[in-house]
Amino acid sequence: MDDDFARVARPAGFHVAALRLAVAFDVHADTVKTTSNWIDGLLDKWIVGLRGAARRFAHLSTNPANLAVHIEIGLATETNDGLLQVKNQMLYERWQQVVQKRRNEIALRDLASGRCWTFSQLNEEAETPVPENPAMIYPQGNSPEFIIAVLRAWRERIVVCPLEAHHQLLDVSPPRLPCCHLKTTPASTGVPRAVAFTQEQLAADAENIVTTMGLRPDWPNLGVISLAYSYGFSNLVLPLLLHGIPLFLVPSPLPVALRCAEHAHWNLTVAAVPALWHAWHKAGAILSNVRLAISAGAPLPLTLERAVFEEHGVKIHNFYGSTECGGIAYDATTVPRTDESSVGRPLKNVNVEVSGDGSLVVRSRAVGETYWPEPEPALGGGIFRTCDRAEIKDGEIFLRGRTDDHINVAGRKVSPTIIEQALREHEAVAECVVFGVPSGSVDRMDLIVACVAADRPSTKDELKQFLLQKLPGWQVPREWWFVESIGSNGTGKPSRAQWRRDFLENRAKQGAAV
Repeated sequence: MDDDFARVARPAGFHVAALRLAVAFDVHADTVKTTSNWIDGLLDKWIVGLRGAARRFAHLSTNPANLAVHIEIGLATETNDGLLQVKNQMLYERWQQVVQKRRNEIALRDLASGRCWTFSQLNEEAETPVPENPAMIYPQGNSPEFIIAVLRAWRERIVVCPLEAHHQLLDVSPPRLPCCHLKTTPASTGVPRAVAFTQEQLAADAENIVTTMGLRPDWPNLGVISLAYSYGFSNLVLPLLLHGIPLFLVPSPLPVALRCAEHAHWNLTVAAVPALWHAWHKAGAILSNVRLAISAGAPLPLTLERAVFEEHGVKIHNFYGSTECGGIAYDATTVPRTDESSVGRPLKNVNVEVSGDGSLVVRSRAVGETYWPEPEPALGGGIFRTCDRAEIKDGEIFLRGRTDDHINVAGRKVSPTIIEQALREHEAVAECVVFGVPSGSVDRMDLIVACVAADRPSTKDELKQFLLQKLPGWQVPREWWFVESIGSNGTGKPSRAQWRRDFLENRAKQGAAV
């Protein structure tokens, strides 16, 4: 069998030979692994595509026909110039092009350890084989190892599923080709779900972000947000690996740690979340070398945007996106917005419209392939139907809350986002989250609760009177809960569902004590 395969395994016909070999076997996991390892030894780096495909198919099917079809997708074929090219290797090929162009330039710097890598050195790290031949890897932490793990996975066609250190591994099989990446939706949007992406979709998202925001190699990204979340992966990891935008990792987003980046480079791009911008502003830690400031993950308060602009001359650009489709809109203006609900205009190559129910619909090449493993109608075919209510005026997108978290007060519905936006305009409010809880009355239905973290002592009466000047009386919260900090998940979003649970538990304990 070895002689037969070697005789036909010439570059132009290699994928056909491998197809016949796969069909000839009774395809079980051990057989696939043995076959893959044997071919590895025969053709070395030429068949990286088959290695990744074989790992995945051991998890998917014991049907030879299915296996053969998928392997053909992943195998090497002959190009016009006679060289072998692995299909679906777009990301790793793009990385190789970046390396050739910027070989001796700094690609990655870890400010905590002082270590740094040129693009060439980072590429050498990626050449080390992934141990144990997994079908899927889970890069974790904001470290150089995260970046290296992603590159190794791209090289060997292993599915990448970034995870936060405290999150459990997903109990799902790797997605089918051509998907190569899984993202998880944040818990703040409900039960976390996995979203599968192809290489083309990831590359399109990075292209849209880099070109719209004007990310530049001479303005390195400062890595303060989680690399594992969609925002961090698309704004920090992909621009580094696909566009040569250097990345400087900081040990912590705390103000004292952030100052270590003050002299790291003359010019920096900082992508963060509102809670971090607020903390840095309050501590006087806005870096003087910030040339491009970006905020996403949660609404950016106008008061914060204006204060940072007036005191530091730094314009924070509001960025709006979603795990399912990547970047959607960006505020590219040079002065603070006049309306907090504005998230800017669509990114380049992104089209949006408002559906009949008022929700925003996104169309672009960056939209994810499907929810995995259970598809849903909201995502697929290059279209993502968000749960965000929106209005589009002269090309600018204004968010009007979500379709799935409205509070029902005596038959009248209000979005908590509207109340939060009004509350954040008060000078004493640092952070807030609004939600509804059962009122115990059939007529009233829900009670509106405001959970507030204040910069200075304030009372609920003061805040209620402030809101009454901006909102109808029925939209003003009846329950108030003052806390030290709202906190957020890695995307910068406070979990409305978690705060609702905490409030109800706290109220139950107080009732039991009485």
